[in-house]
Amino acid sequence: MPSLKDLKNRIESVKSTRKITKAMQMVAAAKLRRAQDAAEQARPYAERFNAVLAGLAAGVGESESAPKLLSGTGDDKVHLLVVMTAERGLCGGFNSSIVRLARTHADKLQGEGKTVKILTVGKKGREQLRRDWGDKIVDHVDLSEVKRIGYANAADIARDLLGRFDAGEFDVATIFFNTFVSVINQEPTAQQIIPADFEAPEEGSSTLYDYEPDEEAILADLLPRGVATQIFAALLENAASEQGARMSAMDNATRNAGDMIEKLTIEFNRSRQAVITNELIEIISGAEAL
Repeated sequence: MPSLKDLKNRIESVKSTRKITKAMQMVAAAKLRRAQDAAEQARPYAERFNAVLAGLAAGVGESESAPKLLSGTGDDKVHLLVVMTAERGLCGGFNSSIVRLARTHADKLQGEGKTVKILTVGKKGREQLRRDWGDKIVDHVDLSEVKRIGYANAADIARDLLGRFDAGEFDVATIFFNTFVSVINQEPTAQQIIPADFEAPEEGSSTLYDYEPDEEAILADLLPRGVATQIFAALLENAASEQGARMSAMDNATRNAGDMIEKLTIEFNRSRQAVITNELIEIISGAEAL
């Protein structure tokens, strides 16, 4: 049975931990508001941009002059998985859910006889994947010094991917991230970005346009921007999801710390009462012995 001093020290320790988790929850809540606004504001642009590219891609069809980013290499033997996670932990299952989806996808590809390569964005994803997939990791993007995600960060990642694609290092690239739904709900998402995979526009839902220059020339210019736009949107979704997950995790930790303090306080009071009772019994016994 722990002594009164041990119980008191433990109570003080848990109280200090609760202060930290409460502070982290408040910081995450403040950051979440900005990150959520950024993610929600980027969605209409990304969706409209993809809709325009989908219309252009439908016009090109299976043309032999279609850009390589749209038509692909003609093979799908080598897959590059871009796993985007956070630089920090203490955010519940945010990082693990992304890594779990990437591992499942990688296992499936290897079962089909495909070659898997991994590029990690964020330290936590690299740490988890390095244990079993370390030999598959070809590069890592460190964003630990970036205070606020910008389009320039996505453009740098896109430039690296496009350079590797042009060099023939892979045939298909897929990004993995969390889509922000709410503070308590973030959906792990896998999205193919190279070659571009667009949903064909529904009949009668889009306006017919005449393009100058032709669709192939416009796509050749817009597709690289489309890759950067998709990566940027994914980074913003990840940033909002991370803060939402951290806010939820720290709220749970604060509540658990409060419950633990209450239990320890009850145990401390009972132990102190037992000590006082034993002292009284000793005093009374000593007095009766006289």
